[in-house]
Amino acid sequence: MLNKTLVPQSVAREIQTMIQAGQLNPGEKIPSQREFSQKFGISRASLREALLTLETLGLLKTEAGRGTFVTAGSSSASDGGMSQSGHMAPWRYSDSYSVFDVFQTRILLEGEIARLSAGRLSQAQLEKMELATQTMEDCWARQDLLANVEADLDFHGTIVSACANTMLKALYQTVRDQVTETQRQPIPMTDPERMRQSIAEHRRIIAALRSNDAALAKSEMETHIRNTARCAGLQP
Repeated sequence: MLNKTLVPQSVAREIQTMIQAGQLNPGEKIPSQREFSQKFGISRASLREALLTLETLGLLKTEAGRGTFVTAGSSSASDGGMSQSGHMAPWRYSDSYSVFDVFQTRILLEGEIARLSAGRLSQAQLEKMELATQTMEDCWARQDLLANVEADLDFHGTIVSACANTMLKALYQTVRDQVTETQRQPIPMTDPERMRQSIAEHRRIIAALRSNDAALAKSEMETHIRNTARCAGLQP
């Protein structure tokens, strides 16, 4: 059964594939929302969600009064993984919280969640995090940006699932959409070297959690989020 999260994700994946296959070329205007929603057999709301995700990842760009275009920087991994568009999409939650506020909250919330999860992760959960990190690396190499971010979300979500404090877990869920967006937002500004560092940071977080070192897990998580924010031009 498709839920409201999976429909936009699967459509975003199809559109990303169309871009990578050259069915939609850099600089080309994409079909109208009416035409696209009919093509995929989905609601306009689901299509808009898919398009917003692709815009945040830097694959599409909306120009006021002109429409939505494939970014000039979009191409396959044949250019050595340097297909980033070099500009960040507008922050979609600006009417509630700034991207700076969300990163600052993530440091506080996820640092503490990592501390409380140390010693509570099963072998299977640690392996799931290792697999997610490997998937991130593999997907980045072939410029599957959607799957790269999905694996990143799996990594962070696994730590949250092991946290004993149910109130902190509930707090995380209430801001999950904004948190997810900060994991997508820096992607257009992420170069291959930063992605390598991010993956190495994930592995250091896993090592700290594997050795049940709560203080180190907290510190490694805080450093990781700060470095991701720096990629977005922020110093929380």
